[in-house]
Amino acid sequence: MPEITTQNIKDIFDQFYKADAKTWEGFTSKLQERRFRKNEVIKDYGTTEKYLNILISGTAALFIWNGKHDICINLFYENDFFGDYLSFLKQEQKPLKTVALEDIVIWSISHTDLKALYDSTMLGSTMARIMAETLYAKKQEEQINLLTLTAEERYIKLIKVRPQIVQRTSLKFIASYLGVTSESLSRIRKRVTLKQIT
Repeated sequence: MPEITTQNIKDIFDQFYKADAKTWEGFTSKLQERRFRKNEVIKDYGTTEKYLNILISGTAALFIWNGKHDICINLFYENDFFGDYLSFLKQEQKPLKTVALEDIVIWSISHTDLKALYDSTMLGSTMARIMAETLYAKKQEEQINLLTLTAEERYIKLIKVRPQIVQRTSLKFIASYLGVTSESLSRIRKRVTLKQIT
């Protein structure tokens, strides 16, 4: 398991913002490693998100309750930023839940520490912007896909981006995330050939 070092943080953020490792020292010093077991709730419904997280190993999901069952509205894998971002931003209770789908390791920064960095350094401002933009862009793309692609097209696109998803994530969560029933996803998977995905 990688340690929380400035170089490891630099490697994660290089795709968004190029800076030398020394630039990340203040941010790195505020991170804490947290571990959760498979199916463990990280942040429950109706609570306030205290941390913004980087997923180091494993998978996690964001759920909303529709009155009958959980609906998966986001899936997260290694090096993804994740959490109930609206709750984190406003420090208010929100009706979203995050759950570990595998045993996971995350590096977390508290709202208090990120705000202190934001108030005192340019890096803090940059960090907040990078995380916000990344989470927003991912959600915007998902909304566009939901409105413009068929369920089969969404599935093919998901498999291309995350080829390991079927081996690592329950089909009921994938179906929920795609907005289809498990039965519909089974039919889609029978129709979709390997050639379509590659």
